[in-house]
Amino acid sequence: MTSTLQVSTTNQLLAALPDIERNAVMADCETVELAFNEVLLEPGDTVTYVYFPIDCFISLIAVVDTDNRLEVAMAGREGMLGTSLVLGIDDTPLLSLVQGAGSALRISAARFKRLLEKCPVLNQRMKGYVYVVMNQLAKTAACNHFHEIEARLARWLLMTQDRASSDQLYLTHEFLAMMLGVRRAGVTVAALALQTRGLIGYHRGEIDVLNRPGLIEASCECYTEDCALYARVLTEL
Repeated sequence: MTSTLQVSTTNQLLAALPDIERNAVMADCETVELAFNEVLLEPGDTVTYVYFPIDCFISLIAVVDTDNRLEVAMAGREGMLGTSLVLGIDDTPLLSLVQGAGSALRISAARFKRLLEKCPVLNQRMKGYVYVVMNQLAKTAACNHFHEIEARLARWLLMTQDRASSDQLYLTHEFLAMMLGVRRAGVTVAALALQTRGLIGYHRGEIDVLNRPGLIEASCECYTEDCALYARVLTEL
């Protein structure tokens, strides 16, 4: 754990706040290092901390049973973990798993709820972000039903790249299958198709994004619609 003064505030939700509100939030935050594969919340857990990722990202996973899990959303520096508190609910229905290690700003749930009452712009931005997450969840359900695996893989790779801020992604076959809700064989076929087109390089859990514009073109429209909604809802606040 390090002082918040040693890490610049690059979380987009906080960076856009008025100075007085951002300073109030920062005064109650601490900077923590999150490790790859670290579980932050299990389904049904009480939310005790809110996380604002800086250079890490967190997968939100629906757990059906021991063998069946599906990544339904993710949070990086564009967002936060702990959205249920904005709705006045203290527990979470999803598994929260660190997929990209790095730093995050952490604040206790009690302090965060007090800040929501005192800071009107923070409150409004958090509500806007909840709306964006609701859209991401709905899009994932529709995308998994209607779109081809290759297009869905392109979408999730773009979403991961945005949050990782890197062209090099470390994603195992198992996790890619969980991202897409398909068998590992389906992941192999889709990844090879994108690799054959020169869009990615794929080898033993390491994916290199070689052609981002091409990957956007290969993705379903869900990716660009997600980005447009975030910009419209949160940039205008």
